[in-house]
Amino acid sequence: MILQIGDILISSDLLTESFCCDLDACHGACCVEGDAGAPVTLDEVMQIEDSLETVWTDLSASAQAVIDRQGVAYTDQEGDLVTSIVGGKDCVFTCHEDLTLDDGHTVGNCCLCTLEKAYRAGRSKFCKPISCALYPIREKHFSDGTVALNYHRWEVCRPAVALGHERQIKVYQYLREPLVRRFGEAWYKDLCDAAEEVEKMNNDKNEL
Repeated sequence: MILQIGDILISSDLLTESFCCDLDACHGACCVEGDAGAPVTLDEVMQIEDSLETVWTDLSASAQAVIDRQGVAYTDQEGDLVTSIVGGKDCVFTCHEDLTLDDGHTVGNCCLCTLEKAYRAGRSKFCKPISCALYPIREKHFSDGTVALNYHRWEVCRPAVALGHERQIKVYQYLREPLVRRFGEAWYKDLCDAAEEVEKMNNDKNEL
């Protein structure tokens, strides 16, 4: 089912499907799997370039070589502007290290974003591309200016679906922060209201 929140079209999957990243299971695989980089805007490319000196020493030698050769982004086979990658899959801005989560336990050899790492350490003003922050939501732009949000299913995220079910967290709830960053607090409140309506409608159907 497709809903419209403000001037944005959304798939109802965002409101009904469960999701919560399980780094113990995936170790951040979404940053290194696939065959293309993360979608970026021209404005984000400029912000990444401004942050490059800050994160340069955090990058692998291979990543540095790719950036020296083609820059921080390139146009993929579908004509989309995406972050540069190493070895046909790894985003150039990834690094691997142990990560201590909010509950105090540590995930070993986790794939992290050097851009986000610098941002959270107060060394940079740019966090990371909004396409990364929103995943598993994918943003699609149509020629008439319409924007649509869809839920992208991926095998590497199956543990996140299971954990979302366990913790009763929906996709839109898990991604509250980036959704607000992208569309604003008022829009997100309308999204939550729509989620309540969809849940009520589904409950009414189940009672029939």
